[in-house]
Amino acid sequence: MTDIHEILKKQPILLIDGDCVLCNNSINYVLDREKKPTLSFATLTSETGKALIEYFELPDNLESMVLIKNYQVHIKSCAALRLTLYMKGLWPLLAAFVVIPPPLRNIVYDYIAKRRYKKFGKTTNCAMVDPKYKGRFLEV
Repeated sequence: MTDIHEILKKQPILLIDGDCVLCNNSINYVLDREKKPTLSFATLTSETGKALIEYFELPDNLESMVLIKNYQVHIKSCAALRLTLYMKGLWPLLAAFVVIPPPLRNIVYDYIAKRRYKKFGKTTNCAMVDPKYKGRFLEV
């Protein structure tokens, strides 16, 4: 799927690092706690991810989750906090932290991001996702 207009119809879209075990496990966590089946997913390095990165003129070497909603791009802690709005329970309360300036919030995000491979590992396999969610992934 590389037609950018068809891809953008699937918003909101979350782009993740497909090599990161933490990122892959986080997707399963979100899917299990999602309020409604709303989100679509792709990896940063997939054709879909690359097309979106180019369309929104993001850096090629972006090392962040990316949430695309209503043609707006959110990265790092902005993406993570907005992602909680799609989840059940008390998770959406974390979105209140968007009032903290991004440079301060991103200190925590960057700390985790820099250590994610060392702490959680790297994978060359696609995320192990329940088959009922396969259609939510823009590229498998």
